[in-house]
Amino acid sequence: MIPLDIYSDPICPWCYIGKARLDRALESRPDHPFEIRWHPFQLNPDMPEGGMDRAKYMALKFGDADAILAAYAPVIAAAEDTGITLNLPAITRTPNTGDAHRLIHWAGLEGRQSAMVAALFRAYFNEGRDIGARDSLLALARESGLDAAMITRLLDTDADAELIREANRMARARGITGVPFFIIDQTYAVSGAQPVVVWQNVIDELTGQST
Repeated sequence: MIPLDIYSDPICPWCYIGKARLDRALESRPDHPFEIRWHPFQLNPDMPEGGMDRAKYMALKFGDADAILAAYAPVIAAAEDTGITLNLPAITRTPNTGDAHRLIHWAGLEGRQSAMVAALFRAYFNEGRDIGARDSLLALARESGLDAAMITRLLDTDADAELIREANRMARARGITGVPFFIIDQTYAVSGAQPVVVWQNVIDELTGQST
C-alpha cells in the first residue's frame, strides 16, 4: 500500500469538496493502492475554546455581506458540481476544532478515521451541528461506531491535545499553509481540492493502468 497523507480541517469547505472528489475517484478505482491517513491542520488555531458566532466570524474574516457572498460563490459552485449540498445558513457557530481533531485521531486507532472525518463534514456543513461541542462530538462518536464511554472519558481530559497542537505546528513547519493538502508516498505533494480525473490519473499511473 502507498500512504496518502491528508491534511485537513473539518470546518474547511474545500476539504469537504476535496474528500468527496477523492472518494469518487477511489470508488471508480477499487484496486487503488492508497492507505489514507488524516492529519490535523487547524485553520483557526487561536479560536476560543467555545468557538465564535458564525456571523461575527464571517464579518471579521471577509467584511460585509457582499464580500462574504463573493468569497463563498466559488465554494458553492464547486460543491454543487461535486454533488454536495452545503447547508450554510444552518451553521451558527465557527468552532475550535481541537477536540474534533482529537476525535479523528482516536477513530484512527480503531480503523475508523475516514468514517469519522466524513461524519464531521456532514454534521457541520449539512446539519449545522456545532462540532466543537462535547455533546455533538460524543453523538458523532457513537454514530461512527466508536466506544462512547471511552470517548467520554478522553474528552473530559486533555489526552492527545498536545499531540494535535504539535501536529499543527509541524504541518506549518513543513510549509503547509492551506488545506486540503495531500502527500503521496511521503514524497509528492498535491494541494487543493483536485478534480476526480486528476486522482484517477494518479491512481492509474501508480497501478500501471491505462485510462
